[in-house]
Amino acid sequence: MSTTLASPDAPLPDDPVVLQGMIRELLTLLSSHKRENEQLRHRLDQLLRRLYGPRSEAVVGPTLFDGVTPPAAATPPTPEPPAPPASVPAVKRGHGRRRLPEHLPRRRVEHDLNELDKFCPCCGTTRVKIGEEVSERLDYVPASLVVVEHIRAKYVCRRCQGQLAVAPLPPESIPKGLPGAGLVASVIVEKFVDHQPLHRQQQKFAREGVELHRSTLCDWLAQAAGLLAPLYELMVAAVLKSKVIHTDDTPVRLLGESGAQTGRLWVYLGDGEHPYTVYEATASRKRDGPMTFLHEFTGYLQADAFSGYDGVYARGVTEVACWAHARRKFVEAQKTEPALSAEAIARVRALYEVERRAKELPAAERLALRQAESAPLVGSLGAWLEQLRATVLPKSPLGQAVGYAQNQWKALNVYLTDGDLRIDNNAAENALRGTAVGRKNWLFWGSETGGRTAAVLTSFTATCKRHGLNPWLYLKDVLTRLPSCPPEQRSALLPTAWAAAPTATT
Repeated sequence: MSTTLASPDAPLPDDPVVLQGMIRELLTLLSSHKRENEQLRHRLDQLLRRLYGPRSEAVVGPTLFDGVTPPAAATPPTPEPPAPPASVPAVKRGHGRRRLPEHLPRRRVEHDLNELDKFCPCCGTTRVKIGEEVSERLDYVPASLVVVEHIRAKYVCRRCQGQLAVAPLPPESIPKGLPGAGLVASVIVEKFVDHQPLHRQQQKFAREGVELHRSTLCDWLAQAAGLLAPLYELMVAAVLKSKVIHTDDTPVRLLGESGAQTGRLWVYLGDGEHPYTVYEATASRKRDGPMTFLHEFTGYLQADAFSGYDGVYARGVTEVACWAHARRKFVEAQKTEPALSAEAIARVRALYEVERRAKELPAAERLALRQAESAPLVGSLGAWLEQLRATVLPKSPLGQAVGYAQNQWKALNVYLTDGDLRIDNNAAENALRGTAVGRKNWLFWGSETGGRTAAVLTSFTATCKRHGLNPWLYLKDVLTRLPSCPPEQRSALLPTAWAAAPTATT
């Protein structure tokens, strides 16, 4: 029957069979329009939420499934730790202003009584100084440019009227260039840590009376990345030896020869024995990026459901899916199916509660806890999803969430098999947040070479952050020492080795 409706003023037929057919057609059309409206409303809601709304994925309101626990027989009850004796007072956190760090330089400003106030008001005797009261104030001295003059002694033989000799300059981070290592390190940190684009740095230098073009600053970054490239390759080689690698990617606008296009920045996080965070830039999101980077990797790869990783998994790498991604799909479906979505989120929340308790455990104990508590919860969730799949429309938001979880189900279960694996890929997502903030300021890469430069330099700033290092101190020292460092000693300049060296605290 056609879905074209007659005019509301047209007379209705007298035949009951025809009327029933019309009613069925109207109900079918109404149901179709309702589904279409729900999908459009869901897409509009997600778009507005991404543009203007909060980023939180918290459950909307309480749910009946908040108290989900593993089956009683799955694991013996864990004994509660003994309560501390009543005589031991609870440790309370201190209040008030904290003492300022000892490593900060201090400048004394002394305040004394005027001569009249030094006399005692009772007897007129001169009061004697018995001590000092020290009050600390944290002040700020703006960073300033300094000209370093390298004085090179010149010698000549007066008898031979020649044979000039000049003391050589030490190797420099940018040979015959204007900047010192500290200035180059500052430009790197301001762009890739503080997200200050080069034109703003140019304005800052202009306030100091120094005119530097953006192209000059850009050249400094490229030369610094070229100098650091051998250390970058050592970090990449170390990451590829990891048992587990976390990876993700984010888009960055790229100005190519054919115009603007969408490039990608990929992040790869090594495990605890290879604790480096390295990035790679590509001109597109084709699978060639991860396929080329991971061609020597064998182990576990934790990532999202991007099909570009399929070729990596086909070579024997084990796929580990992300429960945060699976949960996010149900969060997005809350507007259309709040009750069922909330139940799914609560079931996933129970898995995260186990992970919270397992976080500080050794890998073997963490695995045992997962097998005892998380495995039954995952099995129950899988059975529930199978039942739910038969009752929801596949293209509805909830249906898509169920489909995503079931398509990734095998990979979602992998974290239960090894205590060194994580439940989600949030570490990789967090490593890309700085780029997401930065691209709102510097907007784009000027070329593929610019993307490569950004990937190399961000690898060092992110790894410094991972180890709690001051990136400026690290980069200044490494850019000073690297030009004269023999190749066999370069590993001593990697962030992990540098952090353990005495120079790391100077």
